[in-house]
Amino acid sequence: MRIDIITIFPEFFSVLDVSLVGKARQSGLIDLRVHNLRDHTHDRHHTVDDTPYGGGAGMVMKPEPWGDAIDAILTDVHPLTEPTEQTDATDAAPLLIFPSPAGELFTQAMARELAEEPNLIFGCGRYEGIDQRVFDHYAEAGRVRLVSLGDYVLNGGEVAVMAMIEAVGRLIPGVVGNPESLVEESHEDGLLEYPSYTKPAAWRGLEVPPVLRSGNHGAVAAWRREQQLERTARVRPDLLPPAN
Repeated sequence: MRIDIITIFPEFFSVLDVSLVGKARQSGLIDLRVHNLRDHTHDRHHTVDDTPYGGGAGMVMKPEPWGDAIDAILTDVHPLTEPTEQTDATDAAPLLIFPSPAGELFTQAMARELAEEPNLIFGCGRYEGIDQRVFDHYAEAGRVRLVSLGDYVLNGGEVAVMAMIEAVGRLIPGVVGNPESLVEESHEDGLLEYPSYTKPAAWRGLEVPPVLRSGNHGAVAAWRREQQLERTARVRPDLLPPAN
């Protein structure tokens, strides 16, 4: 998978050189490239924002640098996204993702969906956001998704993009050493994950539940399922299916 990131703070993403994503980059499973939006400005101050039409507080990111930056990436990845007999030009185009509190909620299901994409382009907005025409223009010729991590506001899109890349990247085959570990995680089956324990059997007066030491795999599976349902009902009841 190729991932491109457009930001005014490229140094933000040095953390992606460590851990599993870093290893995936080194092995070639993920081709991750970070682009400085200011490289696509045309004034000596490298201006990327201006005052909003209609008035109001804050600044809005200008469309010209974004258009030039995205066009440069699209031109570069074009050989990787030629349409086939099964896909038309729109389906084959890289998917543009912009973190936004006005976007659709990012979920584990979306992470699995994005992990199937060959090319993702993330745009990190700042200030009061990006000129709406950027989204509208590229939505006409390709695919654009505004995505939110949750019902809160961050200073910019960088943290949200890092979270999405972590969630998506670990689902790419070969990134996680043991693929079976992905199956029993929170949200994979719509429920929260059960609690986990390791040695020693007793620690500071707290003991591992006896069922986990019983060797009875059926009983262990039943206990874990019960714990999933109990934890989900207590912490995230909105995830449970409605009662008939």
